[in-house]
Amino acid sequence: MRSILILIILFMFISCKEAVLPKPAAYLSLEYPKKEYKKLAVKRPYSFDVLKTTTIVDEDNNWLKITYPNLKASIDITYRPVENNLKELLTEAEKLVFKHAVKAAQIIPKDFTNAKKRTFGTLYEITGNAASHLQFHVTDSTNNFIKGSLYFYAKPNYDSILPAVAYIKNDVLQLIETLAWK
Repeated sequence: MRSILILIILFMFISCKEAVLPKPAAYLSLEYPKKEYKKLAVKRPYSFDVLKTTTIVDEDNNWLKITYPNLKASIDITYRPVENNLKELLTEAEKLVFKHAVKAAQIIPKDFTNAKKRTFGTLYEITGNAASHLQFHVTDSTNNFIKGSLYFYAKPNYDSILPAVAYIKNDVLQLIETLAWK
């Protein structure tokens, strides 16, 4: 019995020759195409720049869907005329944003004002495993109101899609900055 115990202890010391090292952290190497923008080709009461690699889906009521086929994502744009109902339109847009508060870790608003172009709005960045990670609305406060939402065609996993959200966020900022009313 004693010899078996000595053999087991001896075997344990002899069997491990190399020190076990933990694997280094791995990061995805994501490469996105260089951005080139073009003017929206669809006739609407508004215009803005869109990424050339996106596909525009024309919908009724001056609505649009800007799709990112390679990222399996879309920005859904809804248009509503302002008819003495700006307060209701703003309230409705904010309700849709804060519907995500249950799953969101944080909702970060950023206001935009361009008096020269008559564009006033807010971009909401929603962190966490919410269904939509970017939402925005822009208005001229008298005639036009646009609301947009970013959706991915996958189960929300914020850590996995964060690089794609950041990539599309720049396109949303470009859209807001180049928005012009007709």
